Amino acid sequence: MDMHKNETLVITCARGVAEYLRQEVEQLGYTVQSASETRIDIAASLHDAMRLNLMLRTGVNVLCLLKQFSCEGPDKLYREVVSFPWEDYIAPTEYLSVVSRVNTPTIDNSVFASQKVKDAIVDRISEKCGSRPDSGPGRDNVVINFYWNDDRCWIYLNTSGKKLSDRSYRKIPHTAPLQETLAAALLGAAGFDGSQPLVNPMCGSGTLAIEAALIASNRAPGLLRSNFGLKHVMGFDSEAWSVLRKEVRARSKKEPPFRIIATDIDKKAVEAAKKNAQTAGVDHMIEFHVCDFNDTPIPEEKGIVILNPEYGYRLGIERELEGTYKRIGDFFKNKCTGYAGYIFTGNMALSKKVGLKTSRRLVFFNARIECRLLEYHMYVGSK
Repeated sequence: MDMHKNETLVITCARGVAEYLRQEVEQLGYTVQSASETRIDIAASLHDAMRLNLMLRTGVNVLCLLKQFSCEGPDKLYREVVSFPWEDYIAPTEYLSVVSRVNTPTIDNSVFASQKVKDAIVDRISEKCGSRPDSGPGRDNVVINFYWNDDRCWIYLNTSGKKLSDRSYRKIPHTAPLQETLAAALLGAAGFDGSQPLVNPMCGSGTLAIEAALIASNRAPGLLRSNFGLKHVMGFDSEAWSVLRKEVRARSKKEPPFRIIATDIDKKAVEAAKKNAQTAGVDHMIEFHVCDFNDTPIPEEKGIVILNPEYGYRLGIERELEGTYKRIGDFFKNKCTGYAGYIFTGNMALSKKVGLKTSRRLVFFNARIECRLLEYHMYVGSK
């Protein structure tokens, strides 16, 4: 396997995040060849995939296209997969996981497709090497992603393995936490780059504040993980990986120039956020307080204040939250003059109770919930 040969790399993301992922990819020096609502395609090598897995904040997986073909049924699927030189990628001593997504009238069971692909891969390796790798659902080693749409199939090497949103710092998730990649995208949409204070009332388990600290200190999120799918592929350049990690780590800043403040009225939430921040190595960068959001200390330097209140679906009752959303509007007006204020919510009816005019409404998805990042500017004096 040639780690430096250009391939088609597909970087996946959550709905609503593609534009921010594109910005990240381009800032890293890559040219986007095509994009859709949930993916970015570039021409790059597996060596580049190492860097992307370390650096990307908003991507979910970095996939390398291995093969695409037309397919009318399970027998053709097996023949196409078994003809690929898997022995050049997967050692017989490895552990293999196949993840499938199927949308074809040929079959209606993605588990069956995964099994067929897995059988073809291990049969090929067994024939060429005399033994076969173990396989199962775990995604800690070699992960193959398979997509079957109508009569077309695509097979990818998942160089990330587990999702990049699994930063490994959220040991105590508390209630309804944001995905780390979504939090990073929200901060990007708010224009946060560490050159201003960041205030995060209702911090929950601290994901927004921790991601902000990683951004402000220029710390690559992938440095928090020790394992990626690419590390288990034959030909992986462990020496180049070590050099790359050292180079990326050397760009980190010890201390951000401005304060990051996170508060929550729930003492257990703040305790969880502190422990998560400590695991991420950024606890010294975040000032935590247990208090009502209205009592959150606001730095004099103008910056960004961002809240992710309850939506009224899983955690609260909508009518009870109407007063909370109105109080957020009052908090913005009375305490956050000169700041850019943001509310991330999946309940548009409740957002109307804020009582302030939005300057932007950006669409994101929190799992399957369609949400909005609402932007408010609290001008000093008259606009």
